[in-house]
Amino acid sequence: MFGDIARFLLNTVFTLFGAALLLRAWMLAVRMPPYNPVSNAVMQATNWLVLPLRHVFKSARRVDSASLVAAVLAAIVYVVLMVSIAGVDPLALAPTIAIVALLTVIKWALNLIIWLTILMALLSWLNPRSPAMPILYQLTAPFLDPLRRILPTFGGIDLSPILLFVIVQVLLMVVTRVAVSLTLFGI
Repeated sequence: MFGDIARFLLNTVFTLFGAALLLRAWMLAVRMPPYNPVSNAVMQATNWLVLPLRHVFKSARRVDSASLVAAVLAAIVYVVLMVSIAGVDPLALAPTIAIVALLTVIKWALNLIIWLTILMALLSWLNPRSPAMPILYQLTAPFLDPLRRILPTFGGIDLSPILLFVIVQVLLMVVTRVAVSLTLFGI
């Protein structure tokens, strides 16, 4: 029982932190203004790790290398802790841990896409004039706009969030299956 609770807590904390690191990198990529409440909260939550890494990893164009490296480092720590809780020596699985850490970052990114898409879809129905809508639209547009060009609208209803949700869920299943096959337990 203790192992299940520890795995749940680790998964929750590291998934939220990893998503914040990836969101930080994504906000720079889509040129989100840094003076909105979402950007401010993400920056404050991740500065302690990203700012020291900025001295080593410089950002190029719109790629926040320090945030991406921080996400990979967080994933490595997460996977090592999960392997240790499972009772396996992390040093024995060192090459596998690196691969699973990269898969974990991909999983965090896919989860972030799902969360942002669901939040945007809910807000578009409940409160389309919410101050968060422009932020969510800017973050999800690179994923939804190509789908909007493919899908027809049915009576003004945008089905692209549903299609994106399905695509990302399938990708999450594949990533999780690969990670489980490498470690013999879930990440």
